[in-house]
Amino acid sequence: MATEKSFNIAFEVKDCVLIAIATGRRALNLRELREHILTVEADCLYHHFLGGRLRPRFDDPEYNNDFAAWASRGLHDEKLAERLSVLDPFVDDMENLRLSLVDIIEDRLDETEYLMLSRTDNQFYFITSKLVIFDTNLRLREPNELTTAVPQMSIGSIFYHFIDARRRTPDGLDDFRTWLKGYGSIHEKLCDQLATVDPFFPTLTQLRDQFTEIFSDYFGHTSP
Repeated sequence: MATEKSFNIAFEVKDCVLIAIATGRRALNLRELREHILTVEADCLYHHFLGGRLRPRFDDPEYNNDFAAWASRGLHDEKLAERLSVLDPFVDDMENLRLSLVDIIEDRLDETEYLMLSRTDNQFYFITSKLVIFDTNLRLREPNELTTAVPQMSIGSIFYHFIDARRRTPDGLDDFRTWLKGYGSIHEKLCDQLATVDPFFPTLTQLRDQFTEIFSDYFGHTSP
């Protein structure tokens, strides 16, 4: 592998937590869900598409966003759940994602002859959230330091640098690739590997393990 060139911008490792805030809104059926989606703030959509990654879960989620999960478990509408689960929060901004959500729900309403209701104890509760970011004061000066730094990162750091970054950065890249591309094409192969990592279904712990393996193999070290 070619020798790394000097790059004067350090990788600043950040951590984050998601503070959930109740909106007081809830939906008992699909029509109510649509009406609320039309008017809730973008941070609410962010929470229901991406915030679940930072919430404790005791089983592997079958669906990758809260709307799809509720369609399945609350309304028992697997067809709708499958359609909602393919929405990609990294492709469109939240306003276009809102329109896509509404389109799918309206199509499903047109197809059904009766209005499916959830149980009163299983309504969809709209939650908004704020991402609070912390500086860990850890700075990486050379890319090969990722090999030892990533295994020690919290899941909040993985969320911030890999999940949130893909919506935060103009080019839709995670922070690892953005930093590595500052070295020119020397780490292009590594960036290509990172681009293949699925941001949807693995847990944050599993993502951390994947990155640890990728960086370890690339830089020729043994995983901790």
